[in-house]
Amino acid sequence: MNARLALVTCPNETKAREIAQELVQNGLAACVNILPGIVSIYRWKGSVETESECLMVIKTTKAKTTALEARILELHPYENPEFLALSPEYVTPKYLSWLES
Repeated sequence: MNARLALVTCPNETKAREIAQELVQNGLAACVNILPGIVSIYRWKGSVETESECLMVIKTTKAKTTALEARILELHPYENPEFLALSPEYVTPKYLSWLES
């Protein structure tokens, strides 16, 4: 499967929109959904942290995943941003065609 979904959290909706706009404009993503209002609880440098964040669901292709990750690392304000690339089990042919174009 050529499609990929990348999950990336951001500190706020403003930053998520800024990153998403850059990714779509430069052809690294076909679409980015921004889900505001999530709460993340995680361990960081020995402490348990709780933060409000936004989740970006980024639709891209296998071939663009490495470049997408590199650009996220350049644009993201976090020291260690989340970047999880998932391969969907199935994508409708019409949507996959659009994604690849």
